[in-house]
Amino acid sequence: MGEGKPASEGTREHPWTLKTPSGASEFVAFRDPSLDPPALVVQVGNTELRYQLRCIDDLAAALKRHGDWMPLGSADEQKPAADGTVEAWGRSPKNPVGGWYGLKKGLRGRFGNYVPPVLEKLGLAEVEHNPKGNRMRARP
Repeated sequence: MGEGKPASEGTREHPWTLKTPSGASEFVAFRDPSLDPPALVVQVGNTELRYQLRCIDDLAAALKRHGDWMPLGSADEQKPAADGTVEAWGRSPKNPVGGWYGLKKGLRGRFGNYVPPVLEKLGLAEVEHNPKGNRMRARP
């Protein structure tokens, strides 16, 4: 962790307060390794989404392999994800978990909306912050 950041940052007790890439919405996120499976928990209003915790390291590695900007392409679970996007990768049978990183049926989508700001907060990726059509890439 960077200097001046408490070791407990990003925990249930000290969650991150983040904004979606467009800046339109604020949400809270934290790592919870005690869950089965360990999860990245995202709280948006009264809605809780969970993604497999390994998505942070897996997406960072995928971005490094990709080597360039990747569109986010956020979509709800019920809608198809555009090919070549972070959202499509987060549900692809070709990713390291062989499918969805999202853990709550009906709320498994929006990977491209909530996970990229976490990687940005951790210094693992750069994320664009335009009203729409945002992309991300591994930090050089």
